[in-house]
Amino acid sequence: MPCPALPDGFDLTDPDLLHHRVPFPEFAELRRTEPVHWIAQPPNLAGFRDEGYWAVTRHADVKYVSTHPELFSSALNTAIIRFNEHMERDAIDAQRLILLNMDPPEHTRVRQIVQRGFTPRAIRALEENLRGRAGRIVETALSNAGPGGSFDFVTEVACELPLQAIAELIGIPQEDRAKIFDWSNKMIAYDDPEYAITEEVGQESATEILAYAMNMSADRKQCPAKDIVTTLVAAEDEGNLGSDEFGFFVLMLAVAGNETTRNAITHGMHAFLTHADQWDLYKRERPATAAEEIVRWATPVVSFQRTATQDTELGGKQIRKGDRVGIFYSSANNDPAVFDSPEVFDITRDPNPHLGFGGGGPHFCLGKSLATLEIDLIFNAVADAMPDLRLVGDPRRLRSAWINGVKELQVSAG
Repeated sequence: MPCPALPDGFDLTDPDLLHHRVPFPEFAELRRTEPVHWIAQPPNLAGFRDEGYWAVTRHADVKYVSTHPELFSSALNTAIIRFNEHMERDAIDAQRLILLNMDPPEHTRVRQIVQRGFTPRAIRALEENLRGRAGRIVETALSNAGPGGSFDFVTEVACELPLQAIAELIGIPQEDRAKIFDWSNKMIAYDDPEYAITEEVGQESATEILAYAMNMSADRKQCPAKDIVTTLVAAEDEGNLGSDEFGFFVLMLAVAGNETTRNAITHGMHAFLTHADQWDLYKRERPATAAEEIVRWATPVVSFQRTATQDTELGGKQIRKGDRVGIFYSSANNDPAVFDSPEVFDITRDPNPHLGFGGGGPHFCLGKSLATLEIDLIFNAVADAMPDLRLVGDPRRLRSAWINGVKELQVSAG
């Protein structure tokens, strides 16, 4: 295989890179020349005392890593591929209490408990409520619009339904959803200087979410109610979550169920407004395949990581025990070996075996059904109430090492 034609020192997790673009050309070059490629980093640059990581860019290899937790651990170094250089090892290790950063069998135990809240019946029970909320969110955005009907789609529309859905699901009072929005933003925005968020502020926000959720848990143990919190925590000795475990579950939901869906919706709206034929098709036919293509196109989480538990081989490369392995979903979701014309936004794409909800295995997204429901509902509401929506400006992207995030998307319904 030829060597990839990448600049010296090129790093797929450089937050300045994602601040401007997803590196699709570089992903294509790596898939073609060296689909498992060593990315060197100065020691401790990412918060890890090592010399870099393996970048895995092919769909098949990302799926293989995802479905072999006995070879590739989420717990050893967590699933987050890059912290900042000031991150202490103790703080990294503490994140093993989050479901995302667990390995079987502990992951299996906790997931079996929390998935009670995400059964098809539980999601169906939310649908009509969320449909009404989606309609009200869009109507409120219209009524709050400025001159010419302009507004920020991120704050007025995209962030609202995921927040309200999480609040509805686990019993957070709707008036508190702004707190969750603020805390989760601060947790992930440590790479973006606009927010001026220090590592300490991010950790304080995580502590706020934990305390909030643990107080909810304690309240339900004293006074059970007919909600998911009670289902998960009221009978701890019967295999339910302890208060601290519930706290870390809510912490994960604040990011995994909020930030990711919000960014999928934002990228989806931008895709529709830059692909007029697809927006016209959606308004006319509302294809059931649209939500999955929006997630593939957006891929809100560019990458997670695993750590090799033993010496192994992947893509013709020798992976040593302890090596970090970056699995790049954005690359896998544009692999031409799997997708016809992956550069085309096609809401009728079927089949669509994208990895936007993970590559399968134990960490496949717990809230996939809820996320696709939210995407369907919000775009139906936008198409009904704002059929002539148009862009006013380019998206303002989040500076991040692993999230394909948008901070602002100015649109106009006028």
